[in-house]
Amino acid sequence: MQALLIESLDQEGRGIARRDGKVIFVEGALPGEVVEVAPYRKKPSYELASVTRILHASTQRVAPRCPFFARCGGCSLQHFDARAQVAVKQRVLEDSLSHIGKVRPDTILPAIHGAEWGYRHRARLSARFVAKKGGALVGFHEKRRSYVADMTSCEVLPRAVSDLLVPLRETLARLTIRERVPQVEVAVGEEAIVLVLRVLQAPAQEDVRLLEAFAARHSVVLYLQPRGPDSAQPMRSGTQAEPFYTLPEFDLAIRFSPTEFTQVNHAVNRVLVRRAMALLDPQPGERVADLFCGIGNFTLAIARRGATVSGFEGSTALVARAAANARDNGLERATRFSVRNLIELSENDAGAFGKFDRMLIDPPRDGAIAVVKTLTEDRPRRVVYVSCNPATLARDAAVLVHAQGYRLSGAGVVNMFPHTSHVESIAVFDR
Repeated sequence: MQALLIESLDQEGRGIARRDGKVIFVEGALPGEVVEVAPYRKKPSYELASVTRILHASTQRVAPRCPFFARCGGCSLQHFDARAQVAVKQRVLEDSLSHIGKVRPDTILPAIHGAEWGYRHRARLSARFVAKKGGALVGFHEKRRSYVADMTSCEVLPRAVSDLLVPLRETLARLTIRERVPQVEVAVGEEAIVLVLRVLQAPAQEDVRLLEAFAARHSVVLYLQPRGPDSAQPMRSGTQAEPFYTLPEFDLAIRFSPTEFTQVNHAVNRVLVRRAMALLDPQPGERVADLFCGIGNFTLAIARRGATVSGFEGSTALVARAAANARDNGLERATRFSVRNLIELSENDAGAFGKFDRMLIDPPRDGAIAVVKTLTEDRPRRVVYVSCNPATLARDAAVLVHAQGYRLSGAGVVNMFPHTSHVESIAVFDR
């Protein structure tokens, strides 16, 4: 079998090698390693493969901490030194900006990172009753497969949540609707652990008793979700169970529904908000726009700095939540929230946001191409862009720099998801 030299990592955390003009993406390989592989998918221009033997190991290879890492698809880089992971993500960001956007930042911002383990306060776990496995499984999907990984612990979930996996499996296996519970969503707040059970059939009274006993025994709050995310409700009526997270530096407590989007890593989010405020530098009396504002994660911090903030978001429910969080934190006079579809803006919407001194953009993976194209000559003098996809950030940066006349003053990575290939980043543009 021919040995391959791994040149680099791709955006999925796979090693990249070349053989006879064809690119080989190798799962489980690291830069600088020489490996033997087994292909599992062949295409005319590339192959996908996994490592069968390491002939020369990287000095940055480490032993995975999780005993289920080999088959669980929740993490892809536990075998890679944590500091090296951040360096590779920074390289992915810089390469994307250079190759896709044809832009280069004036400054590389220091990487934002935090704890490597137990950081994941949000997770969507699959559930499945498998008689051959002796009961119910709860976990992430297996690598490259739709099966639920047979896992009894998880190193990236908080310890209190990881410890729930086995008793949760045992409880689900005893339900009469055990084959009708396909998903468990985890939401951890400052004072509560919430588990949202996706139920395709209403639980019987016997099921309710089992679930209530589980919740009481393990001090968790259970929600049932019979349909879409908005249908999730506490299993026990009258339960005050909405979790919240805090931004102590800004004296903020931000409530959220267990199915609403929040950052998965609360500690890194605190540093991210601090960095965003330092880069945006909002001043008292200025008008600031927060686009894709969600539940107010950045909006309320901007308002704490004395600026007047307008938050725009496409979801009516999230706008209502953001307004409620503003009221709860005494910031309703400094904030205004509007429902606006920011993905489908057109040239007719140019200037629709009004005149702002500064702007923060925090879009989903698809980016904010419609927004950056509709900025007019009254555009803000500074834009801070928080991204969860380096490719769409680079595409949008090209418009901001080459068409809108901004300078990319700085960019850097945010290691929101250690041990995965997911790259978050923050960039600042000035004109």
